[in-house]
Amino acid sequence: MDFWRTKTLNEMTDDEWESLCDGCGKCCLHKIEDEDSGEIFFTRVACRLLDIDSARCTQYSERFHLVSNCLSLRHANYLLSWLPSSCAYRLLAENKDLPAWHPLRTGDPASVHLAGISVREFGIAETPDTDPADFVIEDFE
Repeated sequence: MDFWRTKTLNEMTDDEWESLCDGCGKCCLHKIEDEDSGEIFFTRVACRLLDIDSARCTQYSERFHLVSNCLSLRHANYLLSWLPSSCAYRLLAENKDLPAWHPLRTGDPASVHLAGISVREFGIAETPDTDPADFVIEDFE
């Protein structure tokens, strides 16, 4: 039986938790919060540490020290509702299964890209002149 079907997020080992990440890179996009409604809007602008082609963090083990607003999902899993609807952490928190394209189901880490789920197709690099508010994604899933 697949571990994600038998364990809660809190019961998973660190390795199991890490393997849930499909590598889409969407959680590494800059987000803007509407101060009145509290609604979160994703932008196309990626964190400066994200390699957009691979959709992976270039400094994963040091990310919390290098980026002040980088969150540990493991320690902030009460915040999972802001994650994209395709995110494994959010899906499992909502008692849903992993999608058919997820690398744990396909055995292929590239399946997230082949399914068109990753930021590879639409993410842009963060620069000092980039204003994320100019790149808000409407109806982001």
